[in-house]
Amino acid sequence: MGYTACYLPKPVVGVNGSGMHTNVSISKGKTNLFWDEKGEEQLSAFGWSFLDRILTRALDLCLIFNSSVNAYRRLDPHFEAPNQIRASATDRGAMVRVPIGNHRSMRTEVRAVAPDANPYLSLYGIFKTGIDGEISKQENLRAGGRYLPDNIQKAIEDFQSSAWIAKILGADVQGRFAELKQAVANRSPRELGAIVKGSEVQFHHAVYNQSLWNQF
Repeated sequence: MGYTACYLPKPVVGVNGSGMHTNVSISKGKTNLFWDEKGEEQLSAFGWSFLDRILTRALDLCLIFNSSVNAYRRLDPHFEAPNQIRASATDRGAMVRVPIGNHRSMRTEVRAVAPDANPYLSLYGIFKTGIDGEISKQENLRAGGRYLPDNIQKAIEDFQSSAWIAKILGADVQGRFAELKQAVANRSPRELGAIVKGSEVQFHHAVYNQSLWNQF
């Protein structure tokens, strides 16, 4: 038909971008450990701790979840983008959401993952952090007040300086990944402006026969 799939997080300016909302839970045997009928939003204390660890390391993980220049266009608060480092059952601007669930389906939804992220690395980052990470002693951790970066350069800086990333990936992998993403970042202007640049498409996705191509 002359079409190919496009995984750009923000292919078209002026409308909501695309995300890879990642719903996760942990079970032991047949028991969903995130379910607690009497818990807040029916999420168990274990589930809230898992969620809090993700929020604590949100800046460290951001480059894993959003590894392309274009991904940071999606994190625009004007388009229901999950750029707020907070948790909510209803607010779609929250990085982590707690959807309605039951004893089988209760989960947390990490909404900040872009559709062009490496799914294996993203899931590893989520589960490793949610299970083994530390929880910040900061007050109102779930209430917000912090935001994910709006450009890849800042995300690279956070990633490179993260002791947690060095621990879970190893310093060598951390450095190599940052170098690769810096090379990606250097192909597009730091100040992106309002129009999706050709470099965002050409160097990240090699999609040349989209019906939307002329708009780029």
